[in-house]
Amino acid sequence: MMSKTAFLFPGQGSQFVGMAADLYESSPPARAVLERADEVLGFSLTDIMFGSKDESEAELSRERLTQTQNTQPALFVHSLAAFAAIKGGALKPEMVAGHSLGEYSALAAAGAINFEDGLRTVRLRGELMAGAGKIRPGSMAAILGMEDADVEKLCADASQDGIVRAANFNSPGQVVISGDVDAVSRAIEMAPERGARRALPLPVSGAFHSPLMDDATGGLTEALAALNIDSPSCPIYCNVTARSTTDPDEIRLRLVEQLTAPVLWAQTLGAMQADGASNFVEIGAGKVLCGLVKRTLGREFATRSVSTTADIEST
Repeated sequence: MMSKTAFLFPGQGSQFVGMAADLYESSPPARAVLERADEVLGFSLTDIMFGSKDESEAELSRERLTQTQNTQPALFVHSLAAFAAIKGGALKPEMVAGHSLGEYSALAAAGAINFEDGLRTVRLRGELMAGAGKIRPGSMAAILGMEDADVEKLCADASQDGIVRAANFNSPGQVVISGDVDAVSRAIEMAPERGARRALPLPVSGAFHSPLMDDATGGLTEALAALNIDSPSCPIYCNVTARSTTDPDEIRLRLVEQLTAPVLWAQTLGAMQADGASNFVEIGAGKVLCGLVKRTLGREFATRSVSTTADIEST
């Protein structure tokens, strides 16, 4: 089978203060994307992304960026700015996938949604998810060193204290759980005796990819019904099915389901490999997804991160 290149787009957790600032300075195409984002949103998202140069305001900068309604558009814009910076080169995706929020970045990069509409939608998605987190407070935790089925059994046994579900199957031995605060805490307590190497609470504002996000589905369904979605230029692998599609109606459905369903990331990488992917390029903030490729598929698979000016020059 011919070797194919897959583009991957990161989700929440990959953000950092100063993200995309060097792209703004060095790449005119990236700068145009970043400036357009400020125009579309009607406020300076770039100020939130770049942060303050004043060290006394460093904590405030981090706090603003980690608010879900800011994090999601920031990650979307960084990915699309980096994509714009390399778009004229020979490196082109033959398949795409994005982790949670990154699925919207993947759709925009593949031409299924336009940048402006995508940005408005992810900003709204962040607001809806933040609101759902206030209505039904929850938490998330990373469970390391357990088999997927054992994590699901752990969640079932901890559910006497509320809802807790497997939310992200990131790689073999790395599963994120999500749900009610007490139930997640109970699962963390139980995990070591079930064989977990570590169980770590995550700094998030809600129980993402769990039923606690139900309150966000109505608003997102309405927004997606009005969003123009075209067939992407290459297959996109959906988080909730780990299968590829180019059907706009299915894409719309899966984006709604994604709010409350787990992200099947390890399974998605396996499906991409089965369909011929051997080169994986992560577009946007950080290098988390490159690491998950290595842990899931093996160190022999080629990975490249495109996050900074230096990355783009080497690419």
